[in-house]
Amino acid sequence: MRSTDMADELFGARQEAGSAAGVRLATMRQGGVVVTRVEIARDGLARPRGRYVTLETPSVSLLDERDNTVIELAAAELADLLPPEGPVLVLGIGNRQVTADALGPRTVQHVLVTMGAGHGLPIRGIRPVAAMAPGVSQAAGISLQALAGALVRAVRPTALICVDSLCSSEPERLGRTIQFSDTGLAPASPDNPRHLDAAALGLPVIAAGIPTLMEAEESKDLVVIPRALDSVIAHGAALLGAAINRALQPRLTVNQLCWLSSQA
Repeated sequence: MRSTDMADELFGARQEAGSAAGVRLATMRQGGVVVTRVEIARDGLARPRGRYVTLETPSVSLLDERDNTVIELAAAELADLLPPEGPVLVLGIGNRQVTADALGPRTVQHVLVTMGAGHGLPIRGIRPVAAMAPGVSQAAGISLQALAGALVRAVRPTALICVDSLCSSEPERLGRTIQFSDTGLAPASPDNPRHLDAAALGLPVIAAGIPTLMEAEESKDLVVIPRALDSVIAHGAALLGAAINRALQPRLTVNQLCWLSSQA
């Protein structure tokens, strides 16, 4: 099987057949969105123990921050994985110069930052939020885990949200599926340096992403990407940014949050 970061691709069919001990799966449809929740209750399986939720939508290249139904669904699922209060740090993981890898940095541009000089809002109940795209860690000569650790110590958040491009094993799901998990970033590829979790950083690490690539059948050195990749990244980043904002600032509407984030 091709590598995949998507928990429901690994356990969905097998769990229905009753062969994946320690995995619970539930699927429901809300409007045009299929929501699948996977809970892995033991170690030693293909993905780390924890909760995963996927939202399968029409292509995100057709969606953006104006699609309130999808945003509200995604925000509710994300909020369920987060501590109810306290500062949150959002990290956009990836290389903004490589389109298939630019989802994280592009998403951070849509996150409403409410910490630091010039970011205070005259509204009671606004949650403190910081956001940053640390870039390619190799270029800085320091690992992503060390960079994230330094930022966590500086911001002192109650949770970290990491946004990253994901890998799927099913071509029809590229650019169509959003996944959240409370397991942190644990890429399916064992040599991938993007491992960020609670054990390493000492706080809840929530992962968010959209699959933007798949291994080609003929070679693991080749990848398949969606035809509308530029639109998937642009619209997917806007959609994820709006969902993160709504999950963190439930007192504000999606329209208010979109306007505020556009003024930053």
